Amino acid sequence: MAETLPYGSWRSPITSDLIVGETIGLGAVLVDGKDIYWIESRPGEGGRNVLVRHDSDGEPLDLTPPPFNARTRVHEYGGGAVAIGRGLIYFSNFADQRLYWQIGGGAPEAVTPAPEPTGSGWRYADGCIDREDGHWIGVREEHTSERSVINTLVAVDPRAGTPGQVLAQGCDFYAAPRLSPDGKQLVWLNWNHPHMPWVSTELWLARIKDDGSLAEPKRVAGGPRESICQPEWTPDGGLVFVSDRSGWWNLYRCDTAGDGAIRALCPRDAEFGRAHWVFGQSTYAFLTLERIACAYNEAGRGRLGILDLTRGSLTPVDLPYIDFGSVKVIAGRVVCLAGSPSEPPAVIAIDIESGATEVLRRSAEIDENPDLRRYLSMPQHL
Repeated sequence: MAETLPYGSWRSPITSDLIVGETIGLGAVLVDGKDIYWIESRPGEGGRNVLVRHDSDGEPLDLTPPPFNARTRVHEYGGGAVAIGRGLIYFSNFADQRLYWQIGGGAPEAVTPAPEPTGSGWRYADGCIDREDGHWIGVREEHTSERSVINTLVAVDPRAGTPGQVLAQGCDFYAAPRLSPDGKQLVWLNWNHPHMPWVSTELWLARIKDDGSLAEPKRVAGGPRESICQPEWTPDGGLVFVSDRSGWWNLYRCDTAGDGAIRALCPRDAEFGRAHWVFGQSTYAFLTLERIACAYNEAGRGRLGILDLTRGSLTPVDLPYIDFGSVKVIAGRVVCLAGSPSEPPAVIAIDIESGATEVLRRSAEIDENPDLRRYLSMPQHL
């Protein structure tokens, strides 16, 4: 028999302890070789961000020991705090904003200088790892005693103990430095005040010289009325990025080896990118040279699809989720963050050929309480 109670006084299994104490934040899915990683934000540990590896036995393994906290404050919004390559891990530590590295699962070691007593110091984000020498290449934000902030692209030699070698400077903001497969070229994004990155950004490309500096920088795309996000190198050394030049964030490819021509890969009234609030966002990844797994939003609904470049076709994957992010590919599977009104955010792995989906980590275990789901309000798509 139904019971009527005054507003706000009904009893619910959705308690503050469930929301605050038993729910974790999930973010930044990363892959390296055959290994899958993600970052967990844990309220029970004071909000500490921990890098976790999905082991072969299916159990998560913490890689960030207490009291370290893998979180950066670059641009204040953060993101892109961890970079991984061939088992080598770099991360920004929240307490001192220094860059640390871990070799072979060992203890973290600081590779950049400590902040000055005056508060001057450096912050690091959105890095990639040079496979040739193990250097970290990413965004450095310098805070001076005069309270000014200077953003640059730098290369950090982990054994030098310096703030890093400046590669690009002069713009107000930088993001998304990405090395070509052969390690000989670097692309990145930059923009300037008063623009926000979803209004105006530029995509640049340069050759890497023997001494690690950049040569022959050239603007590939972007400008005052174009927003670009997530430049990525294709397996064969081509360059793909997301641009809103059509009015929609669509995927494009640039012929960097030829005349620099840019062509749309899937013209569509849909968004294949996201506003650049934080570093390290990923909405697509290459399954093969001719197939891209991509998250997109069309007619107000989020989907995950497979873009076949030979046919120009986009095929949605049938999944019980409507929000996708941090899309990566490993061994023929798509690994990403996914959620829906009835499913809490989770790290999932999808076998594209069979359609089988494996949940690697949930942010909340609502299935343990069968009475809980009837309290969830299901939205209607309009």
